[in-house]
Amino acid sequence: MTRRTFLLGTGATLVLSACGSGGGSGSDTRRLGISAIPDQDPELLNRLYPAVAERFADATGLAVAYRPVTDYTAVVRAFEIGDIHLAWMGGLTGVQARVRVPGATALAQRDIDADFHSVFIAGADSGLRPFDTIDGLRSLAGHTLTFGSETSTSGRLMPQFFMRKAGLELSDLRGSPGFSGSHDATIEAVATGSFEVGAVNEQVWKARATAGGIDPSGVTELWRTPGYADYHWLARPDLDETFGAGTRRKVLDLLLGLDARDSQDAEILKLFGAQAFVRTENSAYDRIEDVARELGLLR
Repeated sequence: MTRRTFLLGTGATLVLSACGSGGGSGSDTRRLGISAIPDQDPELLNRLYPAVAERFADATGLAVAYRPVTDYTAVVRAFEIGDIHLAWMGGLTGVQARVRVPGATALAQRDIDADFHSVFIAGADSGLRPFDTIDGLRSLAGHTLTFGSETSTSGRLMPQFFMRKAGLELSDLRGSPGFSGSHDATIEAVATGSFEVGAVNEQVWKARATAGGIDPSGVTELWRTPGYADYHWLARPDLDETFGAGTRRKVLDLLLGLDARDSQDAEILKLFGAQAFVRTENSAYDRIEDVARELGLLR
């Protein structure tokens, strides 16, 4: 049976149907729901996740629904109540979801996610210059700053952690910090002068720079943080019970089997900004959990 992709506008739900048993009593009546934190340009996300949904459908023999959301909190909530069963999470949102859904499991991360980084950027009119050590973050005192989403690991949690480690508190900034909602929006906010400084995901920053989407005379990279664990696919604990034994294994095998030498696989990996997916586990995000508790972002 040929699968067809139906994407009704940029915010619609994409559904892919498959023939075959899928291995469980719920497989012919329930759709496997997937979603992702909306961390980048919606146009890119709407190219990436329908393709991912199609591959999940191929691998599992299930009907798969990609459910776009408007913010990070909505992904965690949808995962908690069972509207979605697999989600592409950041480090913090993954920890938040696991606290709400005991037994949820981090399955796989990209090859770049075990040692991920944030960058602090500044507009030309800020007067700020690049620095080499964490102590340089104190130079941001008296300047306006925007994070990304309030629950972004690379756009808020870890940047704030390193600021505090350097002795810079949010109260030292000029005014309250902003929350742009996504990494692309943070870059735009700094480029247009809405904020003097921004904290952004290094992968998005590099991708925008490579594509010529950043004027180097207008926006400068100030500092790159030390590494930490970030993005990953998270699975609900009832995945096999709902959709049949072996469903989790099929999803994991697909992710780990994506091969950059294959043209179709390469396109998906390129959209993810990676060369491969690798196995991960919940304990890889223990540090993220500790920082979240320290900053009061985990309840």
